[in-house]
Amino acid sequence: MELAKVTALMRATVLEAAILSGRLVLYPSGVVPERSAPVRPGADAVPVAGGGGRPVVLLHGFADNRSVFVLLRRTLARHGRAHVVSLDHSPFTRDLRTAAEALGRRVEEVLERTGRTEADLVGHSLGGLIARYYVQRLGGDARVRTVVTLGTPHAGTTVAPLADAHPLVRQMRPGSEVLRELAGPAPGCRTRFVSFWSDLDQIMVPVETARLDHPDLRVHNVRVSGIGHLALPVHPTVAAGILAALDGDGAATDSVRGTDSAEGTDSAEGAASVA
Repeated sequence: MELAKVTALMRATVLEAAILSGRLVLYPSGVVPERSAPVRPGADAVPVAGGGGRPVVLLHGFADNRSVFVLLRRTLARHGRAHVVSLDHSPFTRDLRTAAEALGRRVEEVLERTGRTEADLVGHSLGGLIARYYVQRLGGDARVRTVVTLGTPHAGTTVAPLADAHPLVRQMRPGSEVLRELAGPAPGCRTRFVSFWSDLDQIMVPVETARLDHPDLRVHNVRVSGIGHLALPVHPTVAAGILAALDGDGAATDSVRGTDSAEGTDSAEGAASVA
């Protein structure tokens, strides 16, 4: 391996370790489910006049929770996304399809509350597969304009074979029934997909498995250089790419460098209000 690649991998590994330490500190804050005010019977939801944007639903990865999106929520709020919610799929969930059904209910709830007709989804790792299943297989393309996936095993990952005892892990393996369903025809799917994949992602094996390639889907793949799997939902450069994907008709670029900085994204003050 070239010296430059070894150095980049070492830097990414150190960053991953630091992020993991931060995750362990924040994890308890995401255990309690997110609360939002119920819609009163007979009440009409009124959209925020001239602003607020489409609601954004965030979906975390396997064995994680909504605390992973603390920094991304700040960035979205600072750039005008007034309605940002998270979906915590239960650690006891044994079928990705069940989580996708729960996502569908959550999307409908958010749209009813905000008076919007469309939402955007951002999913990290397993969360991206849940979002994709909802859109492709459960009719979610009627309600979702854009899906952004971050380090999602679209073609399956072979990492950690001893983890196959968990049904969700088996569903993320190459050739699983769920992935075969997602590889099937999806004619007329209206949702845009933007897939961020990292060249140093040690959870996606091979790393290209996080690319989304499907003949029926409108997809923009974005290569991220210099960071690993855990950094994707927290890195300011990736956050800037997510904003570009949600605000435009496609991602602003085909690649981003994790060693670059994105001014104003990682130090944003305030928090997104719950839709």
